[in-house]
Amino acid sequence: MRTERDSVPASALASRFSAVRALSAELVAPLSDADATIQSMDDASPAKWHLAHTTWFFETFVLRDSVPGYRLFDESWPFLFNSYYEAEGVRHARPRRGMLSRPSLAEVLAYRAAVDEALLAALPDLPLPAQALIELGCHHEQQHQELLLTDILHHFSVNPLEPGIWPAARKVPVAMPGPIGWIEGNDGPVDIGCGQSSQGFAFDCEGPRHRQLLHPHALADRTVTNGEWAAFIADGGYADARHWLSDGWAWVQANGIAAPLYWERSDGVWTRFGLDGRRPVDPAAPVTHVSFFEADAYASWAGARLPTEFEWEAVASAHDSLGGNQLDRAGAVEPRPSPGGPAFFGDVWEWTGSAYRPYPGFRAAEGAVGEYNGKFMSGQFVLRGGSCASPRGHVRSSYRNFFYPHQRWQFTGVRLAKDL
Repeated sequence: MRTERDSVPASALASRFSAVRALSAELVAPLSDADATIQSMDDASPAKWHLAHTTWFFETFVLRDSVPGYRLFDESWPFLFNSYYEAEGVRHARPRRGMLSRPSLAEVLAYRAAVDEALLAALPDLPLPAQALIELGCHHEQQHQELLLTDILHHFSVNPLEPGIWPAARKVPVAMPGPIGWIEGNDGPVDIGCGQSSQGFAFDCEGPRHRQLLHPHALADRTVTNGEWAAFIADGGYADARHWLSDGWAWVQANGIAAPLYWERSDGVWTRFGLDGRRPVDPAAPVTHVSFFEADAYASWAGARLPTEFEWEAVASAHDSLGGNQLDRAGAVEPRPSPGGPAFFGDVWEWTGSAYRPYPGFRAAEGAVGEYNGKFMSGQFVLRGGSCASPRGHVRSSYRNFFYPHQRWQFTGVRLAKDL
């Protein structure tokens, strides 16, 4: 996280806070109270819960702890909207968040408005550590903005009507890209992660900066497309155990997996469900909603492998993290064909072959915020690069996302690598 020495001026922090909070409200504007309350699976949370939880974060770690005399908006709500912070006590069970018909969406929005007003009034006089927590809270809310969208997508996908949250964007047809090109990576020691002297915000799991040894390799100059994935399906990729890890093959067999999440085939045509409803699969667009197991199997089928997170970062650090197809405002959110040069940011999170583990010298922060990342460093794999649902400016080359190998309701895709 940013050090006190690098703190953002209070006026700039207030503007950033207001912009982040406004985007969350914009994203949920089309939702009814019922839309915002449902929970379609344990991994997902209701939109209403995301709105309240991100507000609880600011109220708890900034207003409660740093503003003398502050009184909680509602004494019973911390139990409802704490996520996983053991230091903050017992909480409502995650799989039952969809049972919270009360408070209403309107009451949650009122909660947000009250906390926003109190925080902005207090911000100029807050000590630097509290201001640093506001910045952390803004990045935390941006993470939840992406989760909110992917959770809504899953919620709507199990509705037989398959409603879209907004109309489909008018697309300019893009030709299928040519064969994958290869970018030769660094051979030898490289510095990875964020250090104490790094400018700008970074989560604790992105450091300490340290040295990794890379061997001769190359990364694909683009991600795998829907058309290429359809060829994998047509060639029996989901039915050929040779390409699958043992756990992945067991997952495919147990769950009847035969295509990316949200794909369906009717009359020989593949369609996908998105935030704009069900549409034909665009063969030129990046494939998305695939698990680590699927990504690894595809790489095996293609005669390649997944990159390590260190190989990925070493190449991506030369590219613009503000570029690509990322979230700027409510509207069409969908991976789209990129006719330009190599893009390492946006469209889809890219699975790596690296386990999510601490870097050498990692130490969790003191207090409840120390639970933010470190305690999840077990059994998950790292993804890099952001997606079409990642707010622009949120990701960077050192950013480490992480999910379990079977999960695929996020905008997750595949970039291949190979040894040289």
